[in-house]
Amino acid sequence: RFHLVVHVWIVNAKGEYLISQRAASRPSYPLMWECVGGSVLRGESSVDGAVREVKEEVGIDLSPAAGILVDSEVRKIVNGTVFNDIKDVWLFPYDGEILLENATTDEVADAKWMTKSEIKEYYRSGKLVTCTPIVRQYGILDNKWGALLCQKEYRTNATHRNSSKW
Repeated sequence: RFHLVVHVWIVNAKGEYLISQRAASRPSYPLMWECVGGSVLRGESSVDGAVREVKEEVGIDLSPAAGILVDSEVRKIVNGTVFNDIKDVWLFPYDGEILLENATTDEVADAKWMTKSEIKEYYRSGKLVTCTPIVRQYGILDNKWGALLCQKEYRTNATHRNSSKW
C-alpha cells in the first residue's frame, strides 16, 4: 500500500529558500535541516496537503493557487528502506516573515531563509535530511525553478494536478 507525501520548497523574491530544522524530539533525523513536508491526509489533494504542512510546521499561510508541482515520484525502496509512497514536490513563492510562533505542531525547531550557496554547504556537510538529493536532481541550485514561477503553462499543469483528491 502506498501513501502520498509532499516536499514543499518555498522561495522568496531574493531567490532564498525556506529551510526548516527538525525538532530534537523527532524520531528520525533530529535537528537536521530540510524543506517543509509530510504526509497528505485522506480526502486531501496534494496541494492542500502541502499548504497544510507549511501552516502546521512553520506557521505560514500559502495560497494553493500559487503552488507549482515540479515533480511526482513513486518510491518503493529508497537507499534500502521501504518507503511505499508517492512523493510530490511543490514550489511556492513567499515573501513574508517566518512565523514559527503560529505553527500548530512542534515538529520544527527553527527555520530560516538560505541562499543557494548556503544550501550547497549544508548539503555537502551532511546537515540536510536525505530527501535533499532533490537539490541536485531538480535544479533547486540553478535558476530553473525561478523561471517556473513565471510560466503560465506550469501553473496550468499544477492546477490540473491540484484537483486530484488523495
